[in-house]
Amino acid sequence: MTEGKLHICVCICTYKRPAFLARLLRTLAQQKTSDRFRISVRVADNDAARSAEAVIEDARKNPSLPIDYLVEPRTGIAFARNAVLHQIEADYIAMIDDDEFPQEDWLMRLLEDCEQCAVDGVLGPVLRHYEADPPAWLLKSHILERKTHATGTPIAWTEARTGNVLLHRRVLAGSAQPFRTDLKSSSDNDFFYRKIKEGFHFTWSQEAIVFETYPAQRWQRRFFLRRALLNGAMSTRLPLFHMRDALKSLIAILLYTVLLPIVAFAGQHKAMDLLFKLCFHLGRVLALLHIQVNRGAYLES
Repeated sequence: MTEGKLHICVCICTYKRPAFLARLLRTLAQQKTSDRFRISVRVADNDAARSAEAVIEDARKNPSLPIDYLVEPRTGIAFARNAVLHQIEADYIAMIDDDEFPQEDWLMRLLEDCEQCAVDGVLGPVLRHYEADPPAWLLKSHILERKTHATGTPIAWTEARTGNVLLHRRVLAGSAQPFRTDLKSSSDNDFFYRKIKEGFHFTWSQEAIVFETYPAQRWQRRFFLRRALLNGAMSTRLPLFHMRDALKSLIAILLYTVLLPIVAFAGQHKAMDLLFKLCFHLGRVLALLHIQVNRGAYLES
């Protein structure tokens, strides 16, 4: 690697998805740098059985992409995030999920917008990707939609995630355990809440695009409903949650339950959109009643 260039370390947490990880590593090896920066990769395998190791060994045959591989045996995304970020020596840290893959100018776009906006980090859009034709209700629904913004738009913590982000190293300085391990989901929202409160600033990079794959096993309705339940439960542990939010959830449960049979006549996609919201609020209430909605560290389909 050429000394003197900016160094971007791409951090990946993976859990039993070797095929997706292999694809991601291939696309990272094809990133355009315009000779402005060098890239390295760090992978945290959250599977104690080391299911990603063979993929890493194969990817290391490409000498242009240095890869650091570690295993975090404590299952949970926050444990993996903390492990992959531990003592990184790079100018910038990029984060991307193992089921995603970027456009070839992804890192270049992130870096340019971060420098031009003079901020501590930038986030970009995550677009849907299907390997086959999904059901019509999923295409028409809003379950997978995420907000996008014009480049340079300041980002609130409620919209900030780690699936497509570039951070300046100063954001992580002094943070030995930056992610809360008691959160099964939304630990990235919580991370950005605390960082913004500390005075760091993050903006949007609309052209820094990555794609997230939704395989057929995730097309099942129960997957999305379980995700909504889990997200609702974890929202009770996030900053700024107040008991008035619990009251709002109780009202929403009653209202959505009444509306569901009516909305169902408008189509499956409308019904699923409403049922997703209903399950989110139900997850909140169940969590406040100390009823566990998901016992595993990861949400399986």
